[in-house]
Amino acid sequence: MANILKKISAAVVAAGTLIISFAATGKKTTGATSVYDFKLKTLEGEEITLEKYKGKKLLLVNVASKCGYTPQYTNLEKLYEKYKDKLVVIGFPANNFMGQEPGNAQEIREFCTKNYGVTFPLMEKISVKGKDMHPLYQYLSNIKENGVCDDSPSWNFCKYLIDENGKVIKYFNSKTDPMSEEIISLL
Repeated sequence: MANILKKISAAVVAAGTLIISFAATGKKTTGATSVYDFKLKTLEGEEITLEKYKGKKLLLVNVASKCGYTPQYTNLEKLYEKYKDKLVVIGFPANNFMGQEPGNAQEIREFCTKNYGVTFPLMEKISVKGKDMHPLYQYLSNIKENGVCDDSPSWNFCKYLIDENGKVIKYFNSKTDPMSEEIISLL
């Protein structure tokens, strides 16, 4: 019984800390120290953590198949192919902006492969903004947690560059081309 009470007490303290932290920042906190702290699923349903890519930089991109920026898939693939010895591009399909990613996992995979020859990893469709924002994106868009930026995706194809230890380096908006000097200079 004492152990149960200790566990309940610890849970109450943790919940209180989360509520206080949320109230102070206006954003949910995850308690993460790097992007490696998050469990994700690939588009095919395999559970992974981004620690799988430790030692390489990551470019995390919220993607959509029916957006004016969708042609960026071409340069995301070029970037991945050219720098894959030190960089992994990872796409996160999201339907947050005007319903521009309505497909299921199979439709998304077929679209990306057929139209853009995408070979870089794609994760399952998630939410990158709003009340149901995925915890990874809560971390990426909260400077109190990631130490670098407070930017959350404002549209499809926003990018976060992550260092070899899972820490945020920089945020890039949708307009930033994946093959731009702005990104390549940081690789």
